[in-house]
Amino acid sequence: MTTARPAVRRDAEATKAAIVKAARHLLARHAHGDITLRAIADRAGVSPPLILKYFGNKDALFSRVMDFEADVDVLLDAPLDDLGRHMVRCVLTGQAERGADPILRIVFAPLHGAQGDILRANFRTQVSERLAARIPGADAALRAELAVSLLLGLGVMYGIARGPQVRAADIETVVDRYAPAVEAQLGLTP
Repeated sequence: MTTARPAVRRDAEATKAAIVKAARHLLARHAHGDITLRAIADRAGVSPPLILKYFGNKDALFSRVMDFEADVDVLLDAPLDDLGRHMVRCVLTGQAERGADPILRIVFAPLHGAQGDILRANFRTQVSERLAARIPGADAALRAELAVSLLLGLGVMYGIARGPQVRAADIETVVDRYAPAVEAQLGLTP
């Protein structure tokens, strides 16, 4: 007599988050066309049919992966007078605590052909333009792009180049040193 194992109930939101995280990880290392549902499923610890159940198809999943809205909500969630410090801290804690930067995946856009164009367009509207809308001044769009470029540089040094000094430093020490440069671009320094 065989004993049937009870069905394991999954937390749907946690499973979706694991799938998105796995897809983001792979997208940061491989061309879009080279990533299979099997590879995503293996990394997420799920079956390929479960990905299809939750997202419909690979393109729908990658549409979500290439979206920056939720990440930018967190990145910009600070009063204007603390925004630069908050954004620097967000980039560092994302890397240190989750191994993920809220905006760094734009660096890999050249790997993804036409999908990279979607990633770039989303980045412009969801990151740069939203930031520009929050800061004062006629040249807000330029300053927003410059501030974001500083954040991307920090993310690259921390997460990709793995700069030993930046990674060993206390996060607040890096925030204290780096935030003034970001705030200067945002027009938030006296």
